[in-house]
Amino acid sequence: MAEPDAEATEVPLYLRVAAVLREDLAHRRISPGSRLPSERCLSQRYHVNRQTVRSALQLLRDERLVVTDRRGTFAAAAGAEPVAPPPLTARRPTFPGGPRVSEALVRASLTWEPPPTPLTSRLLLAPGEPTLVHRHLVFGPQGAALQRAVSWFSRPALSEIPQLARYRRIKDSLHQPDLRLLYHWMHQAGLRVTHRESVGVPPFGSLPATGAGPSGAAGDGVGGAARLFVHRVVSDQHGHALEITDIDFSARSAAWTYEFSA
Repeated sequence: MAEPDAEATEVPLYLRVAAVLREDLAHRRISPGSRLPSERCLSQRYHVNRQTVRSALQLLRDERLVVTDRRGTFAAAAGAEPVAPPPLTARRPTFPGGPRVSEALVRASLTWEPPPTPLTSRLLLAPGEPTLVHRHLVFGPQGAALQRAVSWFSRPALSEIPQLARYRRIKDSLHQPDLRLLYHWMHQAGLRVTHRESVGVPPFGSLPATGAGPSGAAGDGVGGAARLFVHRVVSDQHGHALEITDIDFSARSAAWTYEFSA
């Protein structure tokens, strides 16, 4: 693939591979009915892993641009009617935050730090072992914090999701990270996820059950005494936690919307 620009680096790798192949198919550089290179060859050509290639090919199959059988993957025959896929955000729930969200109202960051002690074993981490932590803050028009959220990722999540594992390389806080496709990445990695959440009204000034509030400071709730607290656990088909998120928000001035897909 050509050297990506700053905008392209925000796009998941499998979408970039699919875009290159789609262009080759559209311009008949890959003739209708001809066989595409093997997954291994495509992986070497585009400097990505084979799972990324598989995800790109699946997207092209969904669009009816290619077909796969026991012999391999072939360009669709001439005259086949392509199907435009629905937007990714309509197919899978999105993770909050990202550089395209208005910076005047949202702040997000990624850090590498140990989780609260009560979460260590649930995330399959050793005591004191750091993991990827995502913080997401939403502010009102007057600058008051309406919502604070913090997500901790487990060892299986960092091992199984290539797009998430790349953040292992961060040295300092990464501001405005784009994790909106996180649940789609889980799907692409072959994970069947279950979302479980509990919603409560904590006593004013109290801490969530994890021992550390979403803001990371005791008694630092949002929007005054009228607050709601959401504790979410996203698990894989084996029952292993992939992501644990605490959300603390003002019940008077903010709404919490949860999307999920079976």
